[in-house]
Amino acid sequence: MGNLYLAMADEGIFCTTAEVLRKAGANASATSTAEAYTNDFVAQAESFINNAVRYNFSDNYSTLNADTRDILKEAASNLAAIYCILYDMDAIGINEAENRITILRDRANWAIKLLQDKKSQDFLNGS
Repeated sequence: MGNLYLAMADEGIFCTTAEVLRKAGANASATSTAEAYTNDFVAQAESFINNAVRYNFSDNYSTLNADTRDILKEAASNLAAIYCILYDMDAIGINEAENRITILRDRANWAIKLLQDKKSQDFLNGS
């Protein structure tokens, strides 16, 4: 994970490259964890989340409360980290890569389900 952040800046709305890298973990491919790749992975994750929930959080992100933003951060960084790991699973080792992906996928799915649930939305908006 020895990335140097030289020319690019985070382009994601929901999460940062650093958050994605922490979740991708040790020995993730240097190519897939480069900022150009993570920016693309985060953009894909954000679009997926917006479509899965059927609400465009990206356009209204600054108006959301901190709890909602943190659930979006969790979902997006987990999905983007999965993409980083999938890029070269041999770099990590297949078994370890599969374990990481399973945990990240489960947490991303859980976060998306919370964002889809009207009662959860009402609770988060009221807090």
